[in-house]
Amino acid sequence: MIIYNAEIYTMESDSPIENGYVVFDKEKILKVGSGDDWKSTFADEESIDAKGARIYPGFIDAHSHLGLFDDGLTDEGSDGNEIVSPVSPDLRAIDGMHNADPCFKEARDGGVVLVAAGPGSANIIGGQFALVKTYEKTIDRAIVDPFIAMKAALGENPKMCYGKENKAPQTRMGNAALLRGVLSETIEYYEKKKQSEEKWAEYNEAMDPKNADQKDKDDKPDRPDVFEKDLELEAMIPVICGQKPLKIHAHRQDDILTAVRVANEFKLKYTLDHCTEGHLIADVLKEEYDLGQLENRGLGIFSDNSKPSGGKLLGIIVGPIIGDRSKPELSNLSLTTAGVLEKEGLPVAIMTDHPCVPEQYLPLSTALAKKGGMTEKGALSAITIRAAEILGVADRYGTITEGKAPDMVVTSGSPLSLESDVLMVIGSGKIVSDLRK
Repeated sequence: MIIYNAEIYTMESDSPIENGYVVFDKEKILKVGSGDDWKSTFADEESIDAKGARIYPGFIDAHSHLGLFDDGLTDEGSDGNEIVSPVSPDLRAIDGMHNADPCFKEARDGGVVLVAAGPGSANIIGGQFALVKTYEKTIDRAIVDPFIAMKAALGENPKMCYGKENKAPQTRMGNAALLRGVLSETIEYYEKKKQSEEKWAEYNEAMDPKNADQKDKDDKPDRPDVFEKDLELEAMIPVICGQKPLKIHAHRQDDILTAVRVANEFKLKYTLDHCTEGHLIADVLKEEYDLGQLENRGLGIFSDNSKPSGGKLLGIIVGPIIGDRSKPELSNLSLTTAGVLEKEGLPVAIMTDHPCVPEQYLPLSTALAKKGGMTEKGALSAITIRAAEILGVADRYGTITEGKAPDMVVTSGSPLSLESDVLMVIGSGKIVSDLRK
C-alpha cells in the first residue's frame, strides 16, 4: 500500500517531508520519500491520496490501565488491583484485560496504536505491564510484549490500601522496606536456584551412561533435592538481573527519591511514572539520568561489582495531566512538569493513566504539556519516539522509518490542535480506522 501527497513527520528529522509518500506492507515500512518516483516501482499497488494531510508515527501511551478497568462498569469490571497482598509480581496484565472494552476502539480512533498497560498502584509490586496494540480483536493477537516492565508503587496508594486494615505498609518506611525485602528475597532465591541447577547438571552428567565409570557403577551420586519454584520470585528474576525495568509509581519528591535510592542499591533499570513533583528536583533527576548512562549501570545485582555501578533511569513518564488534585501528594500538580524536565535534558513521555484520562485524549494531554512549556517537537516525541525509547521498543516503533512497523496516523493538522482530526489509522500495515468524511 502507498499513501502519497502527504506531509510526513517522521520524528527523525526536524522538518517534515513535503509531498511525501510511504510505501508499506503488513510487516514493515518499505520506502519513505518525496515526489512521484514511487510510481515507477509501486504503481500497481493500492494507493491513497492523502490530499496534503499529515502523517505521524502511531501514538504510544507509555502508562495506562486500558482494558483492566472496564468502561461503564464498577466492581465487576475492576481487574487492575489484587488488594490481597502488597507484593504480587506474578500477576500478568494480559490475564485481566477485557478485549471487548469499547475504549480500545476509542483509543485507535484517536490515533493511539500502542499502549503499555498493567496493574494499578495498590501494591508495592503490582505485577507485569504489557505492551499491546489497540487495534487487534483479541488480547493475544494484540501482544507486542507480555512483560514490558514490572509495576511498583510508592507513596499514598499502598499505605491507603493496607494501613487502614492494620497491615503493612502503613508508612513510607514500610513501602521502601517491602520493596527492598522482595528484591533481597529474589536475590537469595535466584542464587539457590542456580546452585540447584548446577547440582542437577553434575548429577545428570554423572548418570549419563556415556560418562559412567564401569568400575564404580555402584558408587552413584546422591540425587539432588527437587527445587521448589516460587512463581512470585520467579517473576522478579528479570528485574534483579537487569533484564526488565521497574515501572515505579511515584508522585511526591520524597517518593521519587526513594525510588532512585532503591534502584541504585540494587542496580535496577527503572522509569519514574507520574513524577508529579519532578519539576521541583529536575536537576537531581538529570544528574541521576546522566550517571545511568555510564558503563555497568542498570545491569542487575549480579553485574561486575569491581566497577562503579548503580541504577539506570530510562526516562520519566509524566501524567495524568488532565485532572484535579485529588489527594495530598498531588498538591504540586502542574502543567509545567514535562516542560521543565525536557529543558533539563531528560527523556519525557506523556501518559493518560487511563481511565483517569480516557485513552483517546493522549494527544490532548500532550497539547497541554506543550502549553505548560514543552517544545512542539518534544511534545510530539513524548507520544512517539521518546515513548518508544523509554519502553525499549524504538527499534520497531516511534518513527516513520524504512524497516520499522507500519503503524501510522493520518491527521488533518497538528495532533496538538483541537481543530485537527484523525482521518485514518494504519496498524500493522492495514487501515484499522478510517474516519475520512
